[in-house]
Amino acid sequence: MARPLRLAYAGGVYHVTTRGNERKAIIRDDTDRAHFVDNVAATVERYRVRCHAWVLMDNHYRLLLETPSPNLSQGLRR
Repeated sequence: MARPLRLAYAGGVYHVTTRGNERKAIIRDDTDRAHFVDNVAATVERYRVRCHAWVLMDNHYRLLLETPSPNLSQGLRR
């Protein structure tokens, strides 16, 4: 069965979160942390998304994103 379409709005504010399977770690060391931060920064710049807040834990992350253009899906596929 196909996944329902993700709704996106210009000026929309989204709480984005991802967690490791079985709550296992997705971030193991400072290199992983730096890579994550670099990827978020590059995505924010490339897609002109505003990141109002973020938290990075060993087994999950959360982002509070605002999309001036309805392009959230493009940035999340990165």
